[in-house]
Amino acid sequence: MNDGRTYYPTSVHAPHDSGAPSHARDMSVKDRVVIVSGAGQGIGRELARQFAAAGARVVVADLNAQTAERVQNEIAQAGGQAMAVRVDVGDESSLNSMAAAVLAKYGRIEVLINNAAIFAALKKRPFSEIPVEEWSRVLHVNVTGAFLSVRAVLPAMRTAKWGRIVNISSDSVPKGITNYLHYVTSKSALIGMTNAMARELGPEGITVNCIRPGAVATEVEREVNPTMERRIAQLGEQCIPRGMVPPDLVGIVMFLSTPAASFITGQTIACDGGMTHSS
Repeated sequence: MNDGRTYYPTSVHAPHDSGAPSHARDMSVKDRVVIVSGAGQGIGRELARQFAAAGARVVVADLNAQTAERVQNEIAQAGGQAMAVRVDVGDESSLNSMAAAVLAKYGRIEVLINNAAIFAALKKRPFSEIPVEEWSRVLHVNVTGAFLSVRAVLPAMRTAKWGRIVNISSDSVPKGITNYLHYVTSKSALIGMTNAMARELGPEGITVNCIRPGAVATEVEREVNPTMERRIAQLGEQCIPRGMVPPDLVGIVMFLSTPAASFITGQTIACDGGMTHSS
C-alpha cells in the first residue's frame, strides 16, 4: 500500500538488521589520532587539550615549537597522550614530514582539524590599502595551508577508508566584516573547499565539515581589539547573550570527529550563540 511516503531500496551500504548499527551511538574519540593545527594557543590549544581529555591521541601541530611543546606538557600533566610537532602549514614538505612522524608514532591518522590561520596579527585597513604581500600571505596560510594539510594526511585516511576533516572558518564571512578583506576571503574559501572536498572524499569514508565560530575570547593578543561598546552590541545580536569562549567549540568539533557523525559531510555549521545562521 502506498502511504504517501518514499521508500528507498536497501543497498549494500545500509544495515539489514532492525536495530541501529553500533557506530550510530559511538560519540567517542578515545584512541583516535587527532591532528590539530595551530594548537599552540587559542582555540587550537583548547581543542587539543579537550580531545586529549576525552582519550584521543593528539598531535599538537604549530609553527611555534615552544608553544606546541608547552601544550603537549599540559596534556601530559593532565594524564593525556600527545606529541608536539613544529609544522609550517604553508610548506608541503613540512606537512609531509609531520604526517610521516605521526604515522611512525601512532600508525594512523584519523582526524584533521584545520585551525591554523593568520588573524590576530592583522591590522584593520581598507582593502585598497592591504599590501599585496600581506594578501598573498594570508591566503597562502589560511587557504593553501588547509589544502596542503589535507593532502598530507589523505593517504593514511584513504588506506583506512575512514577519516574526519574539520575546517575552521569564521562568522566574519556572512557578516562581511570590513577592513579584513583578506581574512574574510580566506575563511569564505574554506567553506567552498569543504563543499567540494566532501563530494570527492565521501565515497572513501572520509567526511569534510566546516565550523563558523563567532568572536572567541582567548589568551592570544590581537593587533586590533574590539571596543567594549562593540562587545556589548554583539551580545545583543546573539540568541545566547554572553561572550564566546574556546570550550564552546569543543562539542561540535568533537562530535563531527566521531563515528556517530558518519552521515554528516559538506556542512558548514555556525557556532556563534545564534548571531548568524548556517547556510
